[in-house]
Amino acid sequence: MKTKLAAGGLDKSIAALAGTSNHQVLALWAADCAERVLPYLEAACPEDQRPRQAVEAGRAWVRGELKMAAARQAAFAAHSAARDAGPAEACAAARAAGHAAATAHVATHAVHAATYAVKAVHAAAAPAGVELAVTQEREWQYRHLASLTRPD
Repeated sequence: MKTKLAAGGLDKSIAALAGTSNHQVLALWAADCAERVLPYLEAACPEDQRPRQAVEAGRAWVRGELKMAAARQAAFAAHSAARDAGPAEACAAARAAGHAAATAHVATHAVHAATYAVKAVHAAAAPAGVELAVTQEREWQYRHLASLTRPD
């Protein structure tokens, strides 16, 4: 039986909250989501720094240290790393990083970064714990986006 990647109503809640967040907040959130799953890629491909560089490129864009075109190139490199990665969780982690960097170009990539992070968690989880792992990741994503969007 295949477990769905959706975690209750969290996917819709995340999408709604993302729709009210500014571009820079979404880029930071996407980078944070991707960074949480980079260890899956780094375990499989420890020498491949392209996805980590893509996450850093997204953050550098937010700080005004990198132009959007350079962040976009880092996104392409991370997606190339995904094609080179072996295990599904490593591939999904690299895709998350690619979408995190691509958020500098188009804000809606942020939600895709979060979705690929969940796919990485899903692929890495033990069969008995998949649903819990996916739900916990989506809950963290929602709480984190909320904290960035509405800091207290």
